[in-house]
Amino acid sequence: MPDRFRTAIHWFRRDLRLTDNTALLAAVRSAETVAPVFVLSDWRDSHGWTGPKRQHFLCGCLDSLARNLDAIGGRLIIRRGEAPAELEKLIRQARADALFFNRDPDPFGRETERRVAELCASLGVAVRSFKDVVLHEPGEVLTGGGDPYRVYTPYAKNWFSRPKDKPAARPRAIRSPDGLDSLAPPALQTWNLSPDSAANPPEAGERAARARLQRALAGPVRVYAEKRDFPAVDGTSRLGADLRFGTLSIREVFRRAAEAAAAAETDTERASIHTFQKQLAWREFFMTILHHWPNVLDEEFAPQWRGLPWDDPESGGGKFERWRRGLTGFPLVDAGMRELRETGHMHNRVRMIAAMFLTKDLHLHWRLGEAHFMRHLLDGEIANNNGGWQWSAGTGADAAPYFRIQNPWTQTARYDPDGEYIRRWVPELAGIRDPKRFQTPPADDRPIADDYPLPLVDHRAERGRTLAIFKRHATQQG
Repeated sequence: MPDRFRTAIHWFRRDLRLTDNTALLAAVRSAETVAPVFVLSDWRDSHGWTGPKRQHFLCGCLDSLARNLDAIGGRLIIRRGEAPAELEKLIRQARADALFFNRDPDPFGRETERRVAELCASLGVAVRSFKDVVLHEPGEVLTGGGDPYRVYTPYAKNWFSRPKDKPAARPRAIRSPDGLDSLAPPALQTWNLSPDSAANPPEAGERAARARLQRALAGPVRVYAEKRDFPAVDGTSRLGADLRFGTLSIREVFRRAAEAAAAAETDTERASIHTFQKQLAWREFFMTILHHWPNVLDEEFAPQWRGLPWDDPESGGGKFERWRRGLTGFPLVDAGMRELRETGHMHNRVRMIAAMFLTKDLHLHWRLGEAHFMRHLLDGEIANNNGGWQWSAGTGADAAPYFRIQNPWTQTARYDPDGEYIRRWVPELAGIRDPKRFQTPPADDRPIADDYPLPLVDHRAERGRTLAIFKRHATQQG
């Protein structure tokens, strides 16, 4: 016999949708009434891991979710504070006998879940948690010896070989209990924040996310292998924020991509769609790394690179500040940093170039860049962001070798050969028509444009210094 409850709480977290929401569907099937709740964090003014752009997108997602629930008879309850304390209040007010939620992949979320489970046990309330954020949780994809993978390729081979759950429908109706108080829908002012750019953010919510998925499958995903590395081209899915907040389910994204591959007319299209799906596997690989090695948030994944000497960000002519503001004198790096600050998005190829520039050209700790990206990225996700930064620094799981150091000048020639992306995001250079000016350092010790800075460093010299630092450290580790 399935569970039957009088009143269940569905605790929304990274699943801000109705369609194919595992825990929500289970709650609706199991309970007479369901109280959907989202608990807002109670910090104000600033936070080390998020900022106005992502909070603004969250507000839009919650507004959309509330309207969607209202359309099928439900009501979104907004509370604010520590999740265990706020859930306890709601359990008592609703006289709930069950709590449903989808499991969080990061260690902070898991610790909160542990505390909530202890609370519910003390109250005699049933707890039901579900896999939803990923296709395969960290304990599912293991080596033949039962160990977690440290390298992506064998992990991905195993990941792709495993059967994938199919997406489910959305509930037709939800009956929410009456008389439960709720805060007003949040806005930036909830956290004492103000917009930090004039850019138009992407539309938030489930309907907008589904439209983005449709657009991606109709175009960019079909040419993904060919065009994904060129930042001036519309060659990526732009679904990162939707997966981060769960306005789309990972099952639907994978399934729809698989259906598109089956219907593709050419091997080239099918290969591109598979390349896109491999990015979904990378996402879960990094979540697996964080699950099994949570220390990666504080130190290098690879033990041999712990204790590497990094430069002081407060010295050296404000190098970190110039990188952060997009004033390094390296046009492609600066274009990426300004796109990030303006929109909350940065093209993935440019993320790698900007990250490697910070760690290998400026010799600044990857954790500085990791935190900066998390404050600005709409799709900022702890595991992926940490994995990407440690990959670029050469210290992470399956990372680029320390001696593979991207040259921003040659990367520009290869991936923005016409200078279109640079001119779009660096207005000082918009009038420079010859793209070769962006592909080599100024030879005459004069800036590319009068109001644009000279290169902050000599890439060749800093590359040599990086190689010496890593080699010396490796020798000392013995």
